[in-house]
Amino acid sequence: MRRDSIFYQLFQQSPELLFELLDNPPANAQNYRFDSVAVKEPKFEIDGVFLPPESETPGVVYFCEVQFQKDEQLYERLFGELFLYFYRNRDRFDDWQAVVIYPSRTTEQSQTRPYQDLLNGSRVHRVYLNELGEMAQLPLGVALMVLTTLPETQAPIEARNLLFRSRQESPPQTSRAIMEMVTTIMVYKFTNLSRREVEAMLGITLGQTRVYQEAKAEGREEGERSLILRLLPRRVGEVPESIRVQINTLSLTQLESLAEALLDFSNLSDLETWLAEELPKQGKII
Repeated sequence: MRRDSIFYQLFQQSPELLFELLDNPPANAQNYRFDSVAVKEPKFEIDGVFLPPESETPGVVYFCEVQFQKDEQLYERLFGELFLYFYRNRDRFDDWQAVVIYPSRTTEQSQTRPYQDLLNGSRVHRVYLNELGEMAQLPLGVALMVLTTLPETQAPIEARNLLFRSRQESPPQTSRAIMEMVTTIMVYKFTNLSRREVEAMLGITLGQTRVYQEAKAEGREEGERSLILRLLPRRVGEVPESIRVQINTLSLTQLESLAEALLDFSNLSDLETWLAEELPKQGKII
């Protein structure tokens, strides 16, 4: 499963979702902005950075790491990344917090002794999705995270329950966004099933959902994306991996718009500005 891209979409659509995992979220959680950044010399890639409103400077920056495979050097990398980023942006922030999301405790790094003071302190929050409780009692966005961890025997039942809850608890636009995420997760989980089988599993008609519309246009979309990624370095120079990740989330319509817009780009800032304006149009999940 492409869990990285799924969690990226979740946080891109609803940055406040991260704070639903914390016991003491910041009062201004609704105003945080999600980003993915690269830190050079040496180059590090940070899964997610949640930035406080620019009007509240200095503020608290939140780092997020989604880890679904065991990595015995995760904390070495995570703390190296976040301290270097914090150092380079010290004038913008007066404190930091880190959230590490695991499917279960068994995925966590085994040797943690050098980092016990940090891990046992108040700045690092380890979230184990399988310990959050019954999905029916979780906020819809958090339940979507848990859905990515479920075995194939359990996932269909919980997916249908999520779709029912979204129709009962959310306005139509939000319910549609949740349906898109549920179907995306299930299509990636059950790659061996046909369209009709997935429809029967979820009890809905998927013909109008974005996941199948995009699948239908996949060849055209991937060709457009590949062309853009080849042209951009000629216009703006080296494109950081974090920007490539954002481009990979764009729809076919957005890719076509970017193909036209890039002709007017002269530097990387032009591309970043375009993405900052375009990505929020993908909708929010509450």
